[in-house]
Amino acid sequence: MNNMLNEIVEINRRHTSNGNVASYIPDLGKACKEDLGICIIDKDNKIYTAGEYDTKFTIQSVSKPIVLAMALMDNDWSHVFSKVGMEPSGDPFNSIMKLEMNDTKKPCNPMINAGAIVTTSLIKGDSVEEKEERMLNFFRKIAKNDKLSINYDVYNSEKRTGDRNRAMAYLLKNDGFIEGDVEEVLDLYFKQCSIEIDTVDLARIGTNLATYGVDIETGERVLSESVSRMVKTFMVTCGMYDASGEFAIRVGIPAKSGVGGGILASVPNRMGIGVYGPSLDKKGNSIAGLRVLEDLSRMLKLNIF
Repeated sequence: MNNMLNEIVEINRRHTSNGNVASYIPDLGKACKEDLGICIIDKDNKIYTAGEYDTKFTIQSVSKPIVLAMALMDNDWSHVFSKVGMEPSGDPFNSIMKLEMNDTKKPCNPMINAGAIVTTSLIKGDSVEEKEERMLNFFRKIAKNDKLSINYDVYNSEKRTGDRNRAMAYLLKNDGFIEGDVEEVLDLYFKQCSIEIDTVDLARIGTNLATYGVDIETGERVLSESVSRMVKTFMVTCGMYDASGEFAIRVGIPAKSGVGGGILASVPNRMGIGVYGPSLDKKGNSIAGLRVLEDLSRMLKLNIF
């Protein structure tokens, strides 16, 4: 398996030259464009790696399914989906258009920025500090890594330049989809996006989703089966932004990307996959990471459809 992964990574590394690292968040622009790595953890807890699998990067939008899981566990589902929809948007992840164009003005789904800001606002806690602590501890638990922490350089960079997200949040507040202080919600959202991880952490999260929430080492349930199913369903339909349909056809597994270059993928009952490649295509997905997953899916027959 390791030999196959090394071959897939090296064959696809050339595609990194066709994309660009995210620069609208200044600190993300420091990433090495040529980096490409992968980790797989299967249901027998065997770990396989290749390339720059242990390079640290910030989770960015890959955080969205994990925070959605928290929101679903903290709230009645009918309340969550009164605030955010269940349908693919067909628009870029940071689009504001449908917040004005839709009759309901509700964000289309939790995997775009507007919807993710809403789900972040649904995390329970008596204070901002308690919410942040609960969020970080949940990420540590589902990734099985007590050392996960926030990269404050990236957080401050996002906070300084996050005017588009700020505009969304105030629109959402105006239309009744966010309760509480908007700046506090945004602060928590910027922090969740700035959690620093590597592909092993992503693969572990993917494995916990693949086993429907049961830790393969301890047997502990970290997610309910129903929440795990819901999260994976959103990953299939909306996880790769407005390229989700093509990804479903070419790769065919639940996945979520982020502009930090990460992709989290989960193959039900088989494995979790973490990919890192900070060179992005125009839709915000890892340009070489997509090719790696396409080759992997074909070679291991991972497509769930």
